[in-house]
Amino acid sequence: MDNSTVFELPEISLYSFDKNVKQDFFLNRMIGLFKHHQNNCIEFNKMMQSIDFNDQSVSKVEDLPFLPVRLFKMFELFSVPRENVVKIMTSSGTSGQSVSKIFLDKNTAMNQTRILSRIVSSFLGGSRVPMIIIDCESTVKNRNFFSARAAGITGFSIFASKKMFALNDHMSLNIEGIKTFLEENSSRTILLFGFTFIVYQHFYNELLKFKNVLDLSNAVLIHGGGWKKLIDQAVDTKTFKDQLKSVCSITKVHDYYGMVEQTGAIHMECEAGFLHTTEYSDIIVRRTKDFSVCKVGEQGVIQLLSLLPVSYPGHSILTEDVGSIYGEDDCSCGRKGKYFKIYGRLQNAELRGCSDTYGGRNERY
Repeated sequence: MDNSTVFELPEISLYSFDKNVKQDFFLNRMIGLFKHHQNNCIEFNKMMQSIDFNDQSVSKVEDLPFLPVRLFKMFELFSVPRENVVKIMTSSGTSGQSVSKIFLDKNTAMNQTRILSRIVSSFLGGSRVPMIIIDCESTVKNRNFFSARAAGITGFSIFASKKMFALNDHMSLNIEGIKTFLEENSSRTILLFGFTFIVYQHFYNELLKFKNVLDLSNAVLIHGGGWKKLIDQAVDTKTFKDQLKSVCSITKVHDYYGMVEQTGAIHMECEAGFLHTTEYSDIIVRRTKDFSVCKVGEQGVIQLLSLLPVSYPGHSILTEDVGSIYGEDDCSCGRKGKYFKIYGRLQNAELRGCSDTYGGRNERY
């Protein structure tokens, strides 16, 4: 398979391949991406050499190695000429933390937008809708150096026929602006988008101060991002949805799982409450002690694979998230492919263990 075929992302149905068809389609393209990144990213090639990776020994997706996601905070990794980079995205990080830098060329950025659009449209329908962004406009000001929040807002804004920001720049709720927007679009389905903790902290908590001030029964909320802060507050998925419904009557709420290191390849929550891979992505759950593959239902660390990253070697990454696969091709929602849940982050000790284990395999680098 030549490079032109490897980098093509054909317009296929997102959730229609059974396991065997998916394996053939996905694995050939993944091996091509490994070759591309080895040939064009010196650091990636050194890392693959250090673990004696040989694509000839790969017979299934589970045989594919990975980069620990934190390496994107330690190195500037890209597989295209530096002058071809048109955008640098960064991960979220609190003050003083290092952040991932993700280097996008024009084609990779376009493919991310195209696949994101297809995934979300499969849940929303094809037409654009009025959109309320549960964030402040200043988040997206720097168009060349995007944070994860800015990238998410910009990516989901392609579904908006018109949009407004629900929060003022100091993160207070613009309740009057929201009410006006809803009145102007009372006959339309409204899309709400935001990051999970911001939705809870600055939208739900603020609405508690009012009595039934908003009716969002005809709206759809798509939210994503870390649950750690909410889990610390004893807020799980069911509680999150129930509490939102209690203050604004919204019932259509979809979580999604994704990260800046694999922008575009998001995993949407279905009607049965599971996250789903598409034909352009895959997931492997591994045991932290030795990276062997977990059984269905067994919790482990998540390896994410995506066909979208061409300008940087983010096609196979080991996350720092814990989850489990519930099945493949037989979800009650009718979508084919693997379906899974995320439970949270690895503990610090486990993170160090993963890093030490990989470091031992990678000592020559």
